Amino acid sequence: MVGLRDLKQINRYEWEIPKSHRPDMLVPVRIFATRELLEQIQNDKSLEQAANAATLPGLVDRVVVMPDVHQGYGFPIGGVAATRLPHGIISPGAIGYDINCGVRLLASQIEFEAVKPHLSDLATSLNSLCPSGVGKKGHLKLKIPELDKVCREGSRWALQHGYATEADLHRTEEGGCLAGADPSKISKRAKERGLPQLGTLGAGNHFIEVDVVDQVFHPKAAQVMGLTVGHLVVMIHCGSRGFGHQICTDYVREFQSAVRRYSIQLPDRELVCAPLDSPEGQAYLGAMRGAANYAFANRQVLAHFARQAFEKTLAGIVANWHLHQVYDIAHNMGKIETHMVDEEPVEVCVHRKGATRAFGPGSEGLPGEYKAIGQPVLVPGSMGTASWVLVGTEESMQRSFGSSCHGAGRTMSRSKAKKSIWGEDLRNELQSQGIQIRAGSMAGLAEEAPQAYKDVDLVVETVHNAGIANKVARLRPVAVIKG
Repeated sequence: MVGLRDLKQINRYEWEIPKSHRPDMLVPVRIFATRELLEQIQNDKSLEQAANAATLPGLVDRVVVMPDVHQGYGFPIGGVAATRLPHGIISPGAIGYDINCGVRLLASQIEFEAVKPHLSDLATSLNSLCPSGVGKKGHLKLKIPELDKVCREGSRWALQHGYATEADLHRTEEGGCLAGADPSKISKRAKERGLPQLGTLGAGNHFIEVDVVDQVFHPKAAQVMGLTVGHLVVMIHCGSRGFGHQICTDYVREFQSAVRRYSIQLPDRELVCAPLDSPEGQAYLGAMRGAANYAFANRQVLAHFARQAFEKTLAGIVANWHLHQVYDIAHNMGKIETHMVDEEPVEVCVHRKGATRAFGPGSEGLPGEYKAIGQPVLVPGSMGTASWVLVGTEESMQRSFGSSCHGAGRTMSRSKAKKSIWGEDLRNELQSQGIQIRAGSMAGLAEEAPQAYKDVDLVVETVHNAGIANKVARLRPVAVIKG
C-alpha cells in the first residue's frame, strides 16, 4: 500500500509518488489533494493503483490523480494517464466500465421561488418521463441497424429524430459524436443489452437533479453560460448503460490474451491493455467510440424528455420554461489529443476515468462563446450537497492533460452504506431540507447517501486552488430523481 509517508509534498494541494518509489514505474504520479482528502483514502488501494498505472507501456509525462479519487477496477477512479501514439497502449480498465459516463447541464430563466409550490409535480413528471433503474427500458424501440447508426452518429442521430437541436450539439463535447466508431467491433450481447435502454437513466450514482443557482464566483463565465442566481438548472448524470458495460467486459476478457501476445508485463491483471496500433487496440477503440456515442445520444434523449416534463408541469405558470444547454461532458473516456510534453506537441491517447476534460481558454474544439473563458466543467455532488460548475484553465493544459475532477468521490462502499444508512430515514431527512426525492428503491437511495462521499466543496476548492479549474457557480439541489 502507498501511504502518506511515500508521498513527496509539492505544496498544500499537490503531492507526488516519485518515479523512484518502484523500479517498474515509468513516470511519477502527481496527486491533486489536501492532506485531509488523502487521509480519507488511506484504507483503499487507489494510490497503489495509480502507482501500478505508472508502469503501463508508452506513458508520457506523469499519471495524474484528482482529489475525488477512490479505488476502481485496476485503475483508480479519478485517474488520468496519456500514452504516446502509435505504439502506446489503450486499457479498458483505465477508461471504465460505464464508457462515457458523463454530465449534461441545462439552464433556465425560471425563478425558483416562482415555481417552488410546483416542485413536487415537476419531480414526479421527470421521474415518469425519464425511465430509471437497473435494466430499465426506455420509450425508444430500436433494432440493430438503428442501434448501429446511434453508435456511429451519437447526438446527431438524436437531432435527426427530433430529440435535439443544433444548439445542443454545439455545446456538447466533440459535438456529441466521436469519429471512428465501429459497430462491427461490438458483440451481439452488448447490442442486445443496448437496444431497449437508449433514453434511460440507470441506477447507482446516476441521477437527474433540479438545482437552483446558489452562488456565482465568476460573473463573466456565468453570464456566457446563462447561469443566474436564484434560477433553476437541470443536471443529468448517466452513461452508456449495459451497452458500454458489456463492451468493457468483452474487451477486458479479450485483452487477457493480448497482453501475453505482446509480452506486456503488468503488476495487476485488471490493467490489461493492448498497443493502440494493434488489431486488438483498434477494435476496442472502435467499440469504445460506439459506446461513447450511444451515451451522448442517451443523455440527449433524456434532455428531450426533461424539457417535456418542464413544459408539462410549468406551462401557464411561467412564461418561459425552456431549458438551454450549458454543456455536456464525458468522464470515462479514451481520447486522441495533442498535448505539450517537454515543450513539444505530442499526440497521445488520454485515458480519463472518473475525470473530466477541462480545456483552457482558446483551446481547439470549444464552442466559440467558451473560447474566451475555458470549457465548462460540471461536477455533480451527492444528494443533499452542492454541485458545481467550473471552467478549465491554461494550467490544466500544462499540468493535468486538460483534466479536472468529476464529482465528490466515494469514501464508503455501497454495501457498507446500505448497512449503515436506512433509506427511508435518508429520504425523510432530505425532504425535510426541501429536496424532493424520487427513488426506485430505498436500498439504492442509501447507497448514494451524502455520508458515503467526500465533501464536494473541499474537492472543488482543491482543484480551484491548484489552478486546474476555476469556480463559476455553486448549485443547490431541490429535486433528485434516482434509479
